[in-house]
Amino acid sequence: MNLTDFRVLSFDCYGTLIDWESGIFDALQPLVREGNVTLSRDALLHAFARHEAAQQAAAPRMLYAEVLAAVHRRLAQKWDVAMEESAHDRFGASVPDWPEFPDTVAALRYLKQHYKLVILSNVDRLSFEGSLGRLRVPFDAVYTAEDIGSYKPNPANFRFMLQRLAEQEFPPSDILHTAQSLFHDHVPAKQFGLATAWINRRHAQPGWGATMAPPEGASYDFHFNSLAEMVEAHQALL
Repeated sequence: MNLTDFRVLSFDCYGTLIDWESGIFDALQPLVREGNVTLSRDALLHAFARHEAAQQAAAPRMLYAEVLAAVHRRLAQKWDVAMEESAHDRFGASVPDWPEFPDTVAALRYLKQHYKLVILSNVDRLSFEGSLGRLRVPFDAVYTAEDIGSYKPNPANFRFMLQRLAEQEFPPSDILHTAQSLFHDHVPAKQFGLATAWINRRHAQPGWGATMAPPEGASYDFHFNSLAEMVEAHQALL
């Protein structure tokens, strides 16, 4: 199996293209300061991950901006911090402020020359539109949790994408799913027989950060520490 075997790259966005951990951590700082919370960065991100997963499971049709606001509210309650409702809403609206990774734009521009580029993301349309200007590449298709009515790792999200791509005459064998989160992306993608590329953005850090730990035995077909490494591997094949 080679990178050149595929016609479509389907991407998770947040954690893979957008540095959501930095964005989340920065957006949590008003709550952290107000509550004098002394948790480490990774502990804060892990707390976020637990509450995000619980909220998405409890309300799969809730827009992601509202999920974020609910998570912020949950964290404030857990840490016994009184915050105005507007503070929860600001956190919910923070997605467009989350930065792209330094290699994202150049890598996408290169990959666009060789593949169709598709987004499969756990956000709402408005939040993604706020990030699109940072990515600076036109995508061939964008499928969000708002479109689908559920959040990854629900298999319905991959089923939706595969049905839409099949309508464009792209079978699963043409698709390489490219993502950071083993929990959200690689495990359900493998249920559909998709090849996957793990962009291990946290390779220099312990733990799973803002995502839940994957089940034992989670697998992938390619492993890169960055999109730049993926590009280098593709160039070497050519």
